[in-house]
Amino acid sequence: MCLVWGSTWFVVRDGLQDMEPLGSAGLRFALAWLIMLPIAGLIGRREGGAKPTVRLVLAMAFGNFAISYGIVYWSEETLPSGLAAVLWGIYPIMTALVGHVYLPESRIVGVQWLGLVVGFLGVVLLFLTDVVSVGGDATLRGSVLLMSPLVSTFATAYVKKHGAGVSSALLNRWALFVGSLLLLGAAVLLEGGVEMPSSPGAIKGIVYLAAMGTVLTFTLYFWVLRSSSAVSLSLIAYVTPAIALAVGALVGEERVTPWTISGLLLILAGCALVLHKPRSQVAAGRAARLGGASS
Repeated sequence: MCLVWGSTWFVVRDGLQDMEPLGSAGLRFALAWLIMLPIAGLIGRREGGAKPTVRLVLAMAFGNFAISYGIVYWSEETLPSGLAAVLWGIYPIMTALVGHVYLPESRIVGVQWLGLVVGFLGVVLLFLTDVVSVGGDATLRGSVLLMSPLVSTFATAYVKKHGAGVSSALLNRWALFVGSLLLLGAAVLLEGGVEMPSSPGAIKGIVYLAAMGTVLTFTLYFWVLRSSSAVSLSLIAYVTPAIALAVGALVGEERVTPWTISGLLLILAGCALVLHKPRSQVAAGRAARLGGASS
């Protein structure tokens, strides 16, 4: 998941040279839904699990797909792909904050609060240096970009809390369908229509983002989420920004400054502190698992 998601940031930005953001995102998820249509049933039968409720589908469609990715695509019209990925790396911290309120097993205690401050300082540093240096409306787009992981966090927490025992394949399939309709409808209203990819590179990019960056990764993600905490799974944010920076620099010749690395390190240090579980929490979790096993 980290390898694929780390590469998608540059592929998204590269595709925006030929297409408008909402239309590009909508086509990606529409194609992903078409791929999932014949295989979701097979995966679902092997995976097991109940059919998702309408509320779960809508939560994932709006939060994880339409709103979150609509913001990412719009932001990357201006922001370099690696920088956008690093800013999105604050996702584990936002996950911890939402989990503190929404998920009883994910309360923030002790040194974890320090992690919130350190991660926030990393974001501030990036805005004062790299984002400002981009120029234009980069500061606005960077600020709006921070809403993307926040929205995704709420949606993921809802799925985690109410989606136990639900088939991740079936949930992914129907959320992709609804999410693609929302994005394509927004493209018609706000961009004057849906522009089809014209160059071979743009076509390959849409196919890659749909098949690898959506069908494969999100099916794996929500399958793992069934048996792992939302905060623990957000550890993927450690690796993804670094991969995105490397791909952007090597393939897209994007500029990586010492400020970029410093901001990334602060964000990752904040994530490490936030995700650190005190011994009391570890012991309580172990006792709960043992109690469940004995019953």
